[in-house]
Amino acid sequence: MGLWFTEKQTKDFGITAKINRSLLHEKTDYQALDIYETAEWGNMLVLDNMVMTTQKDEFVYHEMVAHVPLFTHPNPKHVLVVGGGDGGVIREILKHQSVEKATLVEIDGKVVEYSKKFLPEIAGKLDDPRVEVKYADGFMHIAESERDYDVIMVDSTEPVGPAVQLFSKGFYAGIANALKDDGIFVAQTDNPWFKSGLIKQVYTDVKEIFPVTKLYTANIPTYPSGLWTFTIGSKIHDPEKVKPERFTTIDTNYYTKDLHYAAFVLPKFVKDLIE
Repeated sequence: MGLWFTEKQTKDFGITAKINRSLLHEKTDYQALDIYETAEWGNMLVLDNMVMTTQKDEFVYHEMVAHVPLFTHPNPKHVLVVGGGDGGVIREILKHQSVEKATLVEIDGKVVEYSKKFLPEIAGKLDDPRVEVKYADGFMHIAESERDYDVIMVDSTEPVGPAVQLFSKGFYAGIANALKDDGIFVAQTDNPWFKSGLIKQVYTDVKEIFPVTKLYTANIPTYPSGLWTFTIGSKIHDPEKVKPERFTTIDTNYYTKDLHYAAFVLPKFVKDLIE
């Protein structure tokens, strides 16, 4: 029958992948970290038994976190990523020529270390001269920042353990203070099938802080339900009103100019959550 990994997404449902072999198991100071070689998805990074990324479908998440806000902002120069130690969002950020500096704040240095070793095509840009990697608490980094960033991306795990505070209204207020006057932020906000309450709460909190608040989606097959949401908060710029000439040609596998607009067209049951 072989070896299988199952992520229990609810007490009654999970997603299962066949494992060729375990490449790493370590209990870090913050979480259980596993990397598996899977038969279907290539190498898979798992934190506390939750799938974070795989070699086969990682591009969807990383492109949609990075390019939606970066093409919305007219001139993003300094970008912050909270979490995201696998380096995939950083890789995508660096495709934008206007970006002068990308700062990664990751609480668990082991995620960076092992991503470089086992997921080099994802983490390969973390040593780029435009990148600064800080091993610190993202919540505290935001609290200590003021008008420092054009764009902030919250690439967190699901709201368990240390990541719980990254889904709080106080954190979003801190982000608003850390952004420049025309700044934009985006956060992954889980899936509408199993976490509808979370999506509704985050959207409500962000909308009370940011004049422009939008929800968009992407299809990520190894994440719970496959339908994933992102919440964007902007002080000025509307991601649905980006002028066509703003888009430049970059190398992507999921994100396109047309998809940028289409991602904001929500299924009715998702739209109902935020209305």
